[in-house]
Amino acid sequence: MGNSFVCMPKKENKENGSRSKRMGRSQRKLLAEEEALHRQALAMALHQHQLSQRFEGSMSRRIGSTSSRRRTLSDPFSNSKQVPDFENLKDRRFVLVHGEGFGAWCWYKSIALLEESGLLPVALDLTGSGIDATDTNAITTLVDYSKPLISYLEKLQDDEKVVLVAHGCGGSCISHAMECFPHKISKAVFICATMVSDGQRPFDVFKEELGSAEDFIQESKFLIYGDGADKPATAFMLEKQQMKALYFNQSPAKDVALALVSMRPVPLGPIMEKVSLTPKNYGAVKRYYIQTLEDRAFSPDSQEKLVRDNPPEGVYKIKGSDHCPFFSKPQSLHKILLEIAQKS
Repeated sequence: MGNSFVCMPKKENKENGSRSKRMGRSQRKLLAEEEALHRQALAMALHQHQLSQRFEGSMSRRIGSTSSRRRTLSDPFSNSKQVPDFENLKDRRFVLVHGEGFGAWCWYKSIALLEESGLLPVALDLTGSGIDATDTNAITTLVDYSKPLISYLEKLQDDEKVVLVAHGCGGSCISHAMECFPHKISKAVFICATMVSDGQRPFDVFKEELGSAEDFIQESKFLIYGDGADKPATAFMLEKQQMKALYFNQSPAKDVALALVSMRPVPLGPIMEKVSLTPKNYGAVKRYYIQTLEDRAFSPDSQEKLVRDNPPEGVYKIKGSDHCPFFSKPQSLHKILLEIAQKS
């Protein structure tokens, strides 16, 4: 078959050219705004990293809505269609809990999208994460690690409820919170997270990827011995190349750059601790699970096994997402969060 040419009327060609130019300008504007937002986020992460080196004592930083300002539809990550208004929704407050090594900074796209929809997102730094200055090596229990989240929930009024959203190993933190404050949590969302069962260790859900906990502690080259080489390991941290390959295989390069200057060691104690959960408390909160189908850190098969062993209220899947859908598929993640928020 030869090449085919279609001759268009001159006027229509002119119109198409004009439309193409407009679309080109619009796309360039969107890319410029996205570039500016990424630079701002990267600058913020660098500033937070500097602060974390300077601060003494324990500090928890919350990032969230500080005004009723709406982002315009021309902002990055916005849909071209009119955004529904959720200001009258019962479950408006979202508490975003990061995963292993991350911090509140990782939610910046989700925060923007949730605010745009009239919701109230709050992102927390767990102990020793983000700009919380606690030494990671001193965090030995899940209770220690979860303190900022528990403190936040303690301060809520008795008639206030929130939607908890956790990523990765943050799943065990919100499970602990569900056990402590089931009456303050309307729903719990686990994003490729450690949705553990009673008596299970968060580490156990990564058994397919990392082997047994005993083998990991004996053989892993990523362990940190904060109390000395002759004492048990206190934390671990992957090398940057491993992080890129496992966590960010579908994420934009600029988000990967942001993460690589912001990630911190993961305390070992909290993920090796067996979690105690009861049907009366933990079981009283509706759970939802979001699977990430291009995840190399926590494989889709392992996630599937997790939801079979501990069935939630609903399961969602994000195609094309790596371990960090808030970077690689923020719009898909946002759509699911809105759908869950509307459920009774």
